[in-house]
Amino acid sequence: MSWKDEIEQLRKRQALAKGMGGPEKLTRQREAGRLNVRERLDLLLDSGSFREVGSITGRAEYDDEGNLIDFTPANCLFGRGEIDGRTIAVVADDFTVRGGAADAAIIEKQIQAEKMAGELRLPLIRLIEGTGGGGSVKSILDMGATYIPFNPGWDQVVANLERVPVVSLLLGPVAGLGAARAVSSHYSVMVKGSSQMFIAGPPVVAGIGEQVTKEELGGADLQLAAGAVDDAYASEADAMAAAKWFLSYLPNSIHDLPPRRETGDDPGRRDPALSDIVPRDKRYAYDMHQILRSVTDQGSLFEMGRNFGQSVITAFARLDGWPVAVLASNPKVYGGGWTAEAAQKITRFVDLAETFRLPVVHLVDVPGFVIGTRAERAGTLRHGARALSAIYQASVPWCTIVIRKAFGVAGAAMMDHTRFRYRYAWPSGDWGSLPLEGGVEAAFKAALAGSDDPETMKADLNRQMKSFSSPFKTAERFWAEEIIDPAETREKLTEFASLAAPLREPRTKAPRYRP
Repeated sequence: MSWKDEIEQLRKRQALAKGMGGPEKLTRQREAGRLNVRERLDLLLDSGSFREVGSITGRAEYDDEGNLIDFTPANCLFGRGEIDGRTIAVVADDFTVRGGAADAAIIEKQIQAEKMAGELRLPLIRLIEGTGGGGSVKSILDMGATYIPFNPGWDQVVANLERVPVVSLLLGPVAGLGAARAVSSHYSVMVKGSSQMFIAGPPVVAGIGEQVTKEELGGADLQLAAGAVDDAYASEADAMAAAKWFLSYLPNSIHDLPPRRETGDDPGRRDPALSDIVPRDKRYAYDMHQILRSVTDQGSLFEMGRNFGQSVITAFARLDGWPVAVLASNPKVYGGGWTAEAAQKITRFVDLAETFRLPVVHLVDVPGFVIGTRAERAGTLRHGARALSAIYQASVPWCTIVIRKAFGVAGAAMMDHTRFRYRYAWPSGDWGSLPLEGGVEAAFKAALAGSDDPETMKADLNRQMKSFSSPFKTAERFWAEEIIDPAETREKLTEFASLAAPLREPRTKAPRYRP
């Protein structure tokens, strides 16, 4: 007795499955400049590490005697593999089989992939191309009936945002449920020119009178500006490298701690150039990225979402090897003022740091909320208050460096002031409930109007106000905890990172993550 025939049939099915959508579809995929699903897995994962689950799931054809004559695999692959020796879960769409749309098995495979990541506490990477599990007109014709819509496995998608790092790579046209999966992640990346994302594609949009190409409807530039995805890169290889870099700062799950890595950078390194970087004339900006590169471990700064809410910088970095979340003002855009978009970006980033227990370093130069009718129409106050709530709800260690301006409600959002204030300020610090410039005319309008020499009186008042706005006067009253030499900033931050390290206990359940 032997099972040789059955084993041969198994091998035959496995070989047919590796043929994906067949030579014609694979050629079309290659001519479009996109890798096929198995090439992507080989590029993403350590060589030979992929362990597939459900490898022979699909649709089989049999002859009249019940012999297998053909086999079309499911257009969803999932399993586990390794990245630099670290085990992760991965789920990938195969666009060469029915354009990545749903078949008899794709929905359950996607659900199981989400469950595997969550229950085994593994980071999850989704390689998305197509509708990724949504229905189609053809599927309705095959079933002979329509159905009330539902989002299969969405409970697992939501749950994973609160338990494991989730990355989505958009590697071709992505619509419908696939697009919803893409944005429901901690980090999402597109490939410029070859991936697009939309609620519905151009043929459907034509039904409402808009004639657009896929790129015009949902290209990378559009989605980056909208904040729907975080980043875009020139190639699939670059997108995957970004995903790996992102995950390197995060633990496998909320039950673990973010890993420390030796960087070889002196924690006490000083940079005298920082003492001259902030202009004395407050009308001029400076390069906050230069400051960030200087004070963090060399080569460790990983910025995310740079095309959305650009008056705020969000990044991961390391301080003496410890991973931290970096929030910083960008004075080159709106002077660092908070827009509605910047506030949304802050909320999501602070939630990310809180979920995975990353200490936050906040470099501040905030003149307040951006004002005007556009800001009011965008609901800046509503979004700003939500960002302020996220900051006050955060429990991770928090260190603030006031670089220059800190005014109004947005300036006060530098940290939760009710906690221990691990806070420093540069001598260039300038703060208050409102800027003093221009305030003299309003506050002393009547006195100036009755003065014999209003210009001299105004100049005297401005000099007096300037002396009161000195950061040293604030520090004398302990309203500013410590004024530091900018060159010492890295030293102070690495001290903070080492003090924060033993406080980064893993969670048993994360707070609600707001995607």
